[in-house]
Amino acid sequence: MRCERCQNTDPKYFYNDKGTYYCRRCIAFGRLDVGIVPKAYTYVPKRHRCNYDLEFQLTDQQLKASKEIVAHLAAGYDVLVYAACGAGKTELTMEPLKQALNAGKKVGIAISRRQVVLEIAQRMQRAFKTLKVVPVCQGFTEITEGDLIVCTMHQLYRYHQAFDLLVMDEVDAFPYKGNELLAAVARNSCKGRILYLTATPDSAMQKEVSEGRLKMVELFQRPHGHPLVLPLIKQLPVPLQLVSLLMIMRQQKKPMLIFVPTIDLAQRYGLLFSPLFHCASLTSKTIEKDQIISRLRKRELDFIFTTTILERGITIPGVDVVVLQSDHPVFDEASLIQIIGRVGRSRDCPSGMGVFYCIRKTTAIKRCVRALEKMNETLVSNLF
Repeated sequence: MRCERCQNTDPKYFYNDKGTYYCRRCIAFGRLDVGIVPKAYTYVPKRHRCNYDLEFQLTDQQLKASKEIVAHLAAGYDVLVYAACGAGKTELTMEPLKQALNAGKKVGIAISRRQVVLEIAQRMQRAFKTLKVVPVCQGFTEITEGDLIVCTMHQLYRYHQAFDLLVMDEVDAFPYKGNELLAAVARNSCKGRILYLTATPDSAMQKEVSEGRLKMVELFQRPHGHPLVLPLIKQLPVPLQLVSLLMIMRQQKKPMLIFVPTIDLAQRYGLLFSPLFHCASLTSKTIEKDQIISRLRKRELDFIFTTTILERGITIPGVDVVVLQSDHPVFDEASLIQIIGRVGRSRDCPSGMGVFYCIRKTTAIKRCVRALEKMNETLVSNLF
């Protein structure tokens, strides 16, 4: 037995319904009986004559990377873009997307998180003004067809064998990372080439690159040309971490994101420090997420205590970050790289402060620092 949607062959996931077996591994996407192939997504091919407008011109390094991506895709390879946070990964996809659209191909962008789907859809609509860009995620599923689809990974089940070019962003993030089910759904949604974007490629992808089955394009330089910010590691017991944080908060002149490992801690610290500072907590349980982030941008708030929900997909000019208990298992290498990647993203504020508090330096902390140092070393060597 084999499920044609998620490629499952494990007998424990199949259920016998009066002689008809169906897969329960991907039942969340609807029942699919064994032997039934999901209906291919149908659409009317359309050759566009589109172009894109950017707020800033691409740097020489970005142009070089974009051309490499186009060349690898044209040669019939899937491509992995290994780029630093804030290096402009989204902008690198626009030329490949434009060429595919103008060739009459179906294209899509899949992202792990709903909030980032909405943000990227808006950015793509501003860039490709003549296209109908459609976000497909929770709360936005009434319209699922457009010139350019931007969806969460889970929504790819709607597009079986649809895309000639699929951009897979944040493949280092939950829920896609390590999820064989979503990987199978993603692969089945694409009949052409896949363009992966990540700041932390895993060992499986690196193996594919070394074996020549996947082409890698690197970009570690941010548009402003400054090196990536390295975190300051402070090893202290948890009570002293809070004392040190309080001292930083009293002297802080810029907005700050303070990351903690759990929802409960974010809420407790938000209440604890609110009598002293203009601060709030933001977690997956927070209802008014956009309003809280807007208040930080406007400097109506000075600090936000948050979880990994804000580790990616958010850009606040001039923001600094602190991670309390960064040795907690929830903070893996990818998470820490994304968190420190919030700092120094804008041209007006290309530097800043990032502090990782911990009792001990975990492997994740050490690997995060090594990865950032390697990116900066590569950046310097490219200049000479």
